[in-house]
Amino acid sequence: MKVPYAVSIAALLCLTTPALSAEEPEATLEPIVVTATRQQESESSVPAYITTISAAQISKSTATNVPDLLRTLSGIQVKDITGNQRYFQVDLRGFGETAQSNTLVLVDGRRINQADLSGTDWTLIPLSRIERIEVIQGGRGSVLYGDNASGGVINIISKKGDQTALEADIRAGSYGTFGSSAGASGSKQNFSYSVSGSYQSTDGYRDNCGGTANNLGANLAYYFGDAAGISLDAGYHKDTTGLPGALKQSDLDAGRSRTDTLNPNDYVTTEDSFVSIGPEIYFWGDSLLHVDMSYRDRSVASYSHFAGGYFEGDTTLHTAGFSPRAIIREPLWGWKNKLVAGFDLFDATEDITNSTVFFGSPSVAQTNLEKKNYGAYAHDELSLTDQISLSGGYRHDWVEYEFSPSSPESASMDEDLFTTGINYRFGKQSHVYANFSHSFRYPVMDELFSFFTNTINTGLQPQTSDDIEIGLRHNFTNTFYGSINLFRIDTTNEIYFNPTDYQNENMNGETRRDGVELTLTKIFDRIKVTGNYTCQSAEILDGPYSGKTIPGVPIHKAGLDTRIDLGWGFALGLNGTYVGQRYFESDFANSFDKQSDYTVFNSRLDYTWKQFSAYVIMNNIFNETYSDYGVLGGYPLEPSYYPSPKTNFLVGISIRY
Repeated sequence: MKVPYAVSIAALLCLTTPALSAEEPEATLEPIVVTATRQQESESSVPAYITTISAAQISKSTATNVPDLLRTLSGIQVKDITGNQRYFQVDLRGFGETAQSNTLVLVDGRRINQADLSGTDWTLIPLSRIERIEVIQGGRGSVLYGDNASGGVINIISKKGDQTALEADIRAGSYGTFGSSAGASGSKQNFSYSVSGSYQSTDGYRDNCGGTANNLGANLAYYFGDAAGISLDAGYHKDTTGLPGALKQSDLDAGRSRTDTLNPNDYVTTEDSFVSIGPEIYFWGDSLLHVDMSYRDRSVASYSHFAGGYFEGDTTLHTAGFSPRAIIREPLWGWKNKLVAGFDLFDATEDITNSTVFFGSPSVAQTNLEKKNYGAYAHDELSLTDQISLSGGYRHDWVEYEFSPSSPESASMDEDLFTTGINYRFGKQSHVYANFSHSFRYPVMDELFSFFTNTINTGLQPQTSDDIEIGLRHNFTNTFYGSINLFRIDTTNEIYFNPTDYQNENMNGETRRDGVELTLTKIFDRIKVTGNYTCQSAEILDGPYSGKTIPGVPIHKAGLDTRIDLGWGFALGLNGTYVGQRYFESDFANSFDKQSDYTVFNSRLDYTWKQFSAYVIMNNIFNETYSDYGVLGGYPLEPSYYPSPKTNFLVGISIRY
């Protein structure tokens, strides 16, 4: 077994690197998070494994998008599916090819997962708009947020107008990459604002891999003294991207270059806009009533070809959300108590027109799909002492599907979810915890509905999971801290695509995921080093694949992130990721050799002078040949790859006033 040496380097640096100054700096303030309980509280008061990424960390990262930010975190595997940084698979807790349906992604608490298999569009919010990212792993979020949270929740929190600022950025690099962004924020009396826009274009690493993207966004808020407030968030996104497709092993053996494409005309164009309004009223001191009302309109046009024909689609998806909730902070029997209770309603309507030519026979299909999702929940946190707290929650969730044309025309499902946890705080920003959660996910619309037969798969059931974890986060000193988390997830009726009969099905019996997630951080006078390691197994326990490993999930993963203050305005960053061997996706029988492991290092050099900064980013500095994503494809089935970029550069300048 190959040693994941990225974490070994990190651990060695943490333990042996000498301080550049005898005086240790003060530890940073403890993060305040909202995702875990839908209300603000300190990270160490939550009985869960939480990671936060701040705006300062984002600004010094080598990443150009949210998934790349998440790559080096423990317990998260990121795959660039198409190799052009447009379609990503972000996997929390080892769900493999269904990760996009088991990871809930929020922007300011508003879900952006699609109601179909298209999953999450990670390009909707550029890094320039992000204040911080909160990641809570495990199924605990299902009670508060509902569907899709079996593996965890990622909440992207956008910048608000807390500080007056003007900022702009321009960058260019390898593969004809060019980007720019600009933003303004500020506040006056009871009004605050933050507006931004960005543009990105690239030719891409592979043929037919390029694209352009435009984003506009605004966050406005007004407060009526201490009694009430209202916020308005809005955004617009448009992009056009080539789809290079996979290269089969036989293509590479025949001499095809890793930058080639067999799909020179395939593309997708997306236009997406949303508006969200959030009035709130304060009562009983710190208690409040908040209502989220949102509407999203998304249209996608695409073209792709396959053996014997082509597919051309035009899809429009309208999603409306209504989520009132009350947060009550009032003592209970003399103990501190926080209660969150609310209701969620989401209505997603999808209109699809597909034109297909299959071996010379054209066909046109028009389909209307609708998913109405309802959920009522309550979550309570009771502080027995300043150190010990208990928490628990319950949610009843139900869904109604309607399809036309279809026989039958509708289906309905419901689930009961719950979670419980205990947390013990000790020392400064240190805590030990344990929690248990019963989570779930429903089938997405195009898992339940067959476009070939215009029928509903009446045998497909919701997927449920029982998730138990225990963990510790401890500050050994002001400048040396770490965390360890152990988890087990037992899943029943796991939904997957069966490659042998081309059907979405429930697995017969249970699947099990066991793992340990470890993170260590050491701060010196001018150096900060963070290393992490994840070891997990994902196994099928019953049915025809009993004893097999879930494909796409590595046993070992490690990350390293180092930041060095060089003085005179210069700073150097280095991060690396190791991903171990894993079976090709769709290989549930484990009948092919595993996909190779890889280690990739990236670096960033910054220079800052007053309000001006410049940077040079070098990705894959050791020119590793690898593929994030591999899947079985073709007929007969064989390994297929989406090759990842070799060494590449990005140079930029930014100004902030």
